[in-house]
Amino acid sequence: MESEAIQTSSPASAIRAIDLGAVHQLCSGQVVLSLTTAIKELVENGLDAGASSIEVRLREYGAELVEVCDNGSGVQEQDFEGLALKHHTSKLREFSDLVTVNTFGFRGEALSSLCALSDVCVVTCREDASIGWKLSYDHNGLLLSQTPQSRPPGTTVLLQGLFSTLPVRQKEFLRNIKKEFGKAVLVLQAYALAMPGVRLSCTNQCGQGRRTTVLSTSGTQDLRNTIANIFGPKQLQSLLSFEQTVPSPENCQEFSTHPGTQSEQTLQISGFISKCEHGSGRSATDRQFLFVNRRPCDLPKVSKLINEVYHSYNRHQYPFTCLSIGLEADLLDVNVTPDKRRVLMQRESLLLATLKASLSTMFEETLNQLPANLSQEYLPGTTRCSPCKYDHTSERDCVRSDVHLSSLHKAFSFRDFDSAPGKKEILKQSSFSQPSINRFLAQSHRNCREEKVATFPLGFRSTMVEEMSTPTSSQPVITTQLRTRNVSSEGNDVLAEHSNLQSASPSKTNHNLPSSAPSLTSKLKRTQASAFDASPSHCISVKRRKHDLALSVNSTEEDMPVSIARRLRDLPFCLEKLTSQVRALHERGGGNVERRFQRRFRARIDPSENLSAEEELQKEIRKDSFSCMEVVGQFNRGFVVARLGQDLFIIDQHASDEKYNFERLQHEGALTGQRLITPQKLQLTAVNEALLMENLEVFRKNGFDFIIDKQAAPTQRVCLTTLPTSRGWTFGSSDVDELLFMLSDAPGTMCRPSRVRAMFASRACRQSVMIGTALSASDMKRLLQHMGEMEQPWNCPHGRPTIRHLINLDMVST
Repeated sequence: MESEAIQTSSPASAIRAIDLGAVHQLCSGQVVLSLTTAIKELVENGLDAGASSIEVRLREYGAELVEVCDNGSGVQEQDFEGLALKHHTSKLREFSDLVTVNTFGFRGEALSSLCALSDVCVVTCREDASIGWKLSYDHNGLLLSQTPQSRPPGTTVLLQGLFSTLPVRQKEFLRNIKKEFGKAVLVLQAYALAMPGVRLSCTNQCGQGRRTTVLSTSGTQDLRNTIANIFGPKQLQSLLSFEQTVPSPENCQEFSTHPGTQSEQTLQISGFISKCEHGSGRSATDRQFLFVNRRPCDLPKVSKLINEVYHSYNRHQYPFTCLSIGLEADLLDVNVTPDKRRVLMQRESLLLATLKASLSTMFEETLNQLPANLSQEYLPGTTRCSPCKYDHTSERDCVRSDVHLSSLHKAFSFRDFDSAPGKKEILKQSSFSQPSINRFLAQSHRNCREEKVATFPLGFRSTMVEEMSTPTSSQPVITTQLRTRNVSSEGNDVLAEHSNLQSASPSKTNHNLPSSAPSLTSKLKRTQASAFDASPSHCISVKRRKHDLALSVNSTEEDMPVSIARRLRDLPFCLEKLTSQVRALHERGGGNVERRFQRRFRARIDPSENLSAEEELQKEIRKDSFSCMEVVGQFNRGFVVARLGQDLFIIDQHASDEKYNFERLQHEGALTGQRLITPQKLQLTAVNEALLMENLEVFRKNGFDFIIDKQAAPTQRVCLTTLPTSRGWTFGSSDVDELLFMLSDAPGTMCRPSRVRAMFASRACRQSVMIGTALSASDMKRLLQHMGEMEQPWNCPHGRPTIRHLINLDMVST
């Protein structure tokens, strides 16, 4: 066996130590992963040096130059040589010192790693020195030159050609430079909020243009002032100051913890969070900042809990969060990841319980507060009354526009409901008299302005019972149960297809009904024989295709139980005979049967298997496969059956055409804008202003337009002048914020706000082939070709599947 072993081209080498230069390169690539990490490390060095002002200057978004200048204590002259060496630091001597360290950095890896990835130059000056020094280092962190240079006390670090020693990473960095720039500014915002007493600014310069300020804080100790500097004063109006509450026993039991006697001393939470009413939150989680002992951190469990509690009060938005968590140093481990963003806490369950109890208490108190500007007419318990002039014209209009539903019970079953343009009206049928009609219409007129039309979406199933009797009646009421299919309405006209709704006169209405069903049926027929022709203006007709009328006499409101008999039939089946047939077929076909039974599609047509069905389709079907499909025919005027090889597929003609029209509108559709009378000022951050100015064409395709004043101060340069308009859809500055959030992840790409997307989806639905439309062979082939042109052909914009696998014909032939 050993002689048959595969021989390698070179003999196995002995285990030896890796070259120090290679070790340096390997480790440095893991410490500094992006522009964000590089800036973060330099800012933390400035904060550890006691700086009260830090300025970050970028050239070409950081691709050409990164410069971080602070007014800290500077570097002592005896530390020049070891400043950029690996694991050289003045903050830590032994591992046990990690418990008591109170600085951001402690490993001594940042400058050494930056030297390995770029050209590093340091200009520093001590407070007690008369002159500063300019220091140059090689890629190994060794000091190359030291020249005197004047500068104020502090340190400036310059990085040129970031990632120039790693070509692949540099290419990826340059390709996503604007996205990396946005992430870096987000991290700078976090440090500005963590250290409000430090003045932090960031500027960028492209080419020979002027510097653009993307972040600037005043450096005051007031956190509210810092929030206003970064996000604008409008953000402050929607914030609540966090008030810590001791968790209840129920909260502690939920998270399997207990407060303990020292809980208040070991855990302190402060900061701000959005109010829970709608409009105070945000459409995304782009402004959620968490700090542990003033260190910006990623706490997934804490973020999830905050969003879950907030969604229980405001389910459609996310909160602005700026919370600082104070813990004793011995309960915290920050030495987990190279960037120190992940931390481990000893009493994390207590933190979660405290957060949930505090947030719930805060939001409950907010909900119980009555707004000061709430007028008396909207207070609970008050009623607004207005005079109502009664005439027959308004009476008829009211019946057309709104049908008053006095009682709803489960007796009117809608199976298939045809939606039509205009309002959908649900009309009820019963046995009633002329005076009852007049009272009914008068009551409808009084309520027509207060009640909405009862509408039901496609596929809604409900049951309604309308019970009516004359005022003098004390007998049981006739209850009519109507089972209707395909009820449709067009505008204000309701047409009769098979039969008209008729009413009996008071003299012919019989309330003393016997208990026998045949007699009751015959009397009902006699009652409905007299038409309601005396008042043509009050005649109401109902369009219906299929109906089953059942009558029952009930003295109570309870429905009679209905039993449905099922027909059962025994089918002959012999497992031995089936086994012998398969065995004989296998013997005749040899190994070909195994090959023919290798199915590529196994998911059933079932909502619970939608995910696996899509995975199979994405794996087995390419875009050019749709053009190779053969049209078999149309099924039920709603689905196209197509064949690809030995596989049959069923395509939803409406869903597939809707997705094609939707993607076409997404790429080609341009919204028309309505110019505002007065330009609206937008409370944007400096980085969002820069992002908006770089993607003006994307905003214009979405119907927005702006006035840009480049000479104005940051956050005051952009004014909204045009909003997109469409029938039934309104847009505002919140859509601008959502579009900016989407562009921050994919700058330069064509993005659509969610409301524009919903509008296009509705428009595409109306333009597409409807269910019930007979298609020719060319129309069906066109649908298949369009599916091959889509980016994502598996679902329509509303989530309905467009194509599913039916069966493999080899199985049928077998």
